[in-house]
Amino acid sequence: MHARQIRSLSVVVVLSMLGVRAASGQTPAPPPPSPITVGGLVYTQFLYQLNDTANHLNRFEVTRAYINVIGKFSGGLYTRVTADIFNNVDSSRAYRLKYAYAAYTPGKSPLTFKLGLIHTPWVDWEETLWDYRMQGQIAMERNGYIASADFGAGIDGKWGRDKVNMQVTLVDGENYNRGTGDQGKDLMGRVSARLMDTDDSSRVGGLRLSLYGQYGKPTSGGERRYFLTMLSYRSKQATLAAEMALTHDTVTAPVRVPTNGHLYSVFGVYKFKVSKAAVLGRVDIFNPQAGNGTDQQIRYIGGASYQIHPNWRLLVDLDIVDYQGTPTAAQEAARSQALFQTQFTF
Repeated sequence: MHARQIRSLSVVVVLSMLGVRAASGQTPAPPPPSPITVGGLVYTQFLYQLNDTANHLNRFEVTRAYINVIGKFSGGLYTRVTADIFNNVDSSRAYRLKYAYAAYTPGKSPLTFKLGLIHTPWVDWEETLWDYRMQGQIAMERNGYIASADFGAGIDGKWGRDKVNMQVTLVDGENYNRGTGDQGKDLMGRVSARLMDTDDSSRVGGLRLSLYGQYGKPTSGGERRYFLTMLSYRSKQATLAAEMALTHDTVTAPVRVPTNGHLYSVFGVYKFKVSKAAVLGRVDIFNPQAGNGTDQQIRYIGGASYQIHPNWRLLVDLDIVDYQGTPTAAQEAARSQALFQTQFTF
């Protein structure tokens, strides 16, 4: 039989088999879903500085954009790479890695092991509780103490449907946006326990007591020690939280100088049952040098949001900072801001 006749016969056989399946109501099985997904998260805003009488600064901007590539594979392997597109000092856009790690959960173990550019223990957890990263950073990150990611290794754990969850990391300590630093490392840890259940059974839901600690040696020399405790309540309708942080930093040049700070933060969110609207408020009290008497800063945040679509949220808010001492000209111009902010995912 010639090759052309063989190919023709093969086509006839395949078409006949498809015809039999169609006649019997059977359809070919769909291909398995890809273990790789790609998504994004974008924050935009319109800012108006209320105290800036000289320039009346107002602008539209994309404050942050993230591209997430996530892999979920059999055998407990999870991978993530996140590109962070941010505002540069000259108002252009630049990009860098935010996350790039592999995570492994063996069998039904409560522990997950991570390696690479990973989440640090506290920031992502509090941002999930607060749920309004679109407004700005949490108090500890905004005031320069910690960041959301760093280079290193870590272990996540959860027990009893997140009744208790924890995270411990050993990282370079200079944060994802400042490079790897020297040979010094930072040990960070968080544990959160649910004291009472609510209708929110997530890792931040219920009435919770949470603790965070960090010890490390910065590239500049000296040491840093941070301790934070938080009591929080979260249901599907309301969130309330209060935290207190004690900070200790020293530098070694030219002489050893300690700096002991205090930071307090209280925030709440209420979601209306008959609407997609919510109201929120936050107060952060920051004393970079406790007992100094002139350096206290108090930030007041208040606003209302509307979930226009599951992938699109709007927020209108005021962000006002009160300085105990005399603010600089730049601080005075920027300390009272009216904001219209949005968050969309895809």
